[in-house]
Amino acid sequence: MDYLINEGYPSAAKKFAMEANIQPPVEEETILPRVEIRNAIYAGDIEKAIHKINDLNPQILDLDPTLHFALLRLQLIELIRKCMTTPDADITPALTFATSQLAPRAPTNPEFLEDLERTMALLIFPPENLAPPLAALLDPALRQTVANRVNEAILGSQGARREARIRNLVRLRTWSEKKARDAGKDIPEKLDFGLNADKEVDEDDAMNGNGETDAMVS
Repeated sequence: MDYLINEGYPSAAKKFAMEANIQPPVEEETILPRVEIRNAIYAGDIEKAIHKINDLNPQILDLDPTLHFALLRLQLIELIRKCMTTPDADITPALTFATSQLAPRAPTNPEFLEDLERTMALLIFPPENLAPPLAALLDPALRQTVANRVNEAILGSQGARREARIRNLVRLRTWSEKKARDAGKDIPEKLDFGLNADKEVDEDDAMNGNGETDAMVS
């Protein structure tokens, strides 16, 4: 239940609560704004996501310039992606956006400047010849990374736990397993979570965002 609510799966959380005969700890309506924001990011509509974040709580981005820059850079990437996929596309919108929204922020943080320079390099090289660090900017996984950061920021602004407990448990299990292997302990090559094979696959899918799809589009 904790994972489903934190990660933004309201329908699955409601179904789980009904089957377990328990009262959901929060109303579905309180989860939906986060789902809508994450859907917008997954769809590449970053402008819409930023508007929804500001409608929900304008202080989230005001107090987190790093997250704000990450969203703006992702918006620039989406503009560049459109140029790459449209024949004879005009790159002026991308250049204008970079100049007006990102360039003024870049001098405030060396990482901002580096990220902006790397992103602008997408306009120089053809898509088929991009180096791995540049190609990674066009990978949908970047949308998911930014969406997760936004989700955690929203939860934090609401005084909720930023991450579901299950994620901490998985990290702890992974850390413990690594320590045991480093110490030369005799442990199985693969340790599951004590579930059957089918459920193990389902859990892996869920942790990677491939499970229940409460309007979560990748």
